Amino acid sequence: MIDVNQLRRGVSFTHDGNLYKVTEYSHKKPGRGKATIRVNVKDLRTGSNLQITFTSGDRVEDIRLDKRTYQYLYDDGQFYVFMDTGTYEQKQLPHGVMEEDRYYLRDNMELELLSYEGEVLDYILPKSMEFEVVEAENAVAGDTATGATKTVVTDTGLKVKTPLFVNNGDRIKVNTETGEYITRL
Repeated sequence: MIDVNQLRRGVSFTHDGNLYKVTEYSHKKPGRGKATIRVNVKDLRTGSNLQITFTSGDRVEDIRLDKRTYQYLYDDGQFYVFMDTGTYEQKQLPHGVMEEDRYYLRDNMELELLSYEGEVLDYILPKSMEFEVVEAENAVAGDTATGATKTVVTDTGLKVKTPLFVNNGDRIKVNTETGEYITRL
């Protein structure tokens, strides 16, 4: 059991029989009374996001997720299928868990899957990835004062805002945590 004051971004815990991962944390201390801790969490089983408010002194059960390296194999329409690179055992991850991050999946890429009591619940993407631009609108620098951007589409379907000089066929690096353009390669 941990005190809710110890909840921070990335911490996993159980509450009311559900498994959650903290995505945002805020602590408010009014002039009188107990402090309130408001956390935005992601339900690790369903992928839904919600907000939970605790009062200072509440306790939750923290959990430890097992981390192993897996190789992405394919999408069967309902699950993403991964293979343990050591034992060749296959695991499935529901589509709801990946949501928008599905555009970062590439055939045979390796990533770490997090499991709790044998059930795969979450994943860790690399910090940045390279993509090929397959669709970029033609943009002309002109009336803009600073920092003009355009939206391009990568080979996996990911949409990224980039500077105007990025064209079809270019390779770009993207931050997987924010989805933002880093550089052209």
